Amino acid sequence: MIDAAPDPMPESAHQARQWIAELGAQLAQRDILFRDPPEEPTTCCGRGCNGCVWEGYLQAAAYWCGQVRELLRQG
Repeated sequence: MIDAAPDPMPESAHQARQWIAELGAQLAQRDILFRDPPEEPTTCCGRGCNGCVWEGYLQAAAYWCGQVRELLRQG
């Protein structure tokens, strides 16, 4: 298991998509297999709820990106 230091959380879904695409390309370029990134939520009601599904997604994306960055540093 990869133990990554806390990375910054993406500020938006757009930024998360960018980070995931860039890191995915780096993994592919180095021929490294890693689990898929988290899927974007599909159940948001758009009311800005406390604990919105997007908050959880951004945290999961930050965690995935941190693990990939650590893997790329090691490899």
